[in-house]
Amino acid sequence: MAALQTSTLDAMKINQNQLLADWAQRLEANGASRNVKEQDLKQQTAQFLQLIVAGLEQGNGQNVTAPGWDEIRQFLEKLSHSRALLGQDSHQTANFIFSLKGPMFAMLQNHYQDNPALLAEQLWEVSELLDALGMHTIRTFQKSREAVIKRQQEELLELSTPVVKLWDGVLALPMIGTLDSQRTQVVMESLLQRIVDTGSEIAIIDITGVPTVDTLVAQHLLKTVTAIRLMGADCIISGVRPQIAQTIVHLGLDLQGVVTKANLADALKLALTRLGISLGKAV
Repeated sequence: MAALQTSTLDAMKINQNQLLADWAQRLEANGASRNVKEQDLKQQTAQFLQLIVAGLEQGNGQNVTAPGWDEIRQFLEKLSHSRALLGQDSHQTANFIFSLKGPMFAMLQNHYQDNPALLAEQLWEVSELLDALGMHTIRTFQKSREAVIKRQQEELLELSTPVVKLWDGVLALPMIGTLDSQRTQVVMESLLQRIVDTGSEIAIIDITGVPTVDTLVAQHLLKTVTAIRLMGADCIISGVRPQIAQTIVHLGLDLQGVVTKANLADALKLALTRLGISLGKAV
């Protein structure tokens, strides 16, 4: 099997500055440098080129999964994660690698202009290596992007389930949108933690913003109510509109003695009454 010649490595070292300059131009032209600071890009390109040379000097070959390429894989994983955070897509991220092909090929053509057979061999070897590194970058980018998306979804879920303190001993959780299993888990964790933190006795779950209530949504609500009761607090569900009430009756759902109110104001009034607090109009 052919391998990169020592002469090719020497050419890469001698022409390093030119390679980096041509590479930077191509990165700019194809959009692979979008949102990346110029100084960071210079540092990343220089480090990557040094890692390639170092790996080839150690005779690691083209198998980028081999232990000898550990350092460059770690570099690419870190690079992919940073690109995902910057909002780049997999194409732009992979082009960080593939954009090096042009400058490398031009350098090899000049270096082996008197030996066409060796030129073809070295072009193939360089192409195979960069392709392998590029594919590894795409794979790691996808994992990083999925992790970023998952974290953002979790943050959005937390933002969409704010626990509000309405009164001493009374918490409210206004629900907006569809209530699914994942969101129910976030709701329970957030609400139960706030009950512990504030020592509240009553929690109001307001479903005014929940578009529909079906059997699954009702089950999720019951799970949340049960968890609240296990914490020693009472629960009131508010925002039960006529349409939702009809749906619950039509589905034959049993809310198992859960107290419901038509709106948040009525729920708060009931909660204050249970706490022995009476409100009256100012004269």
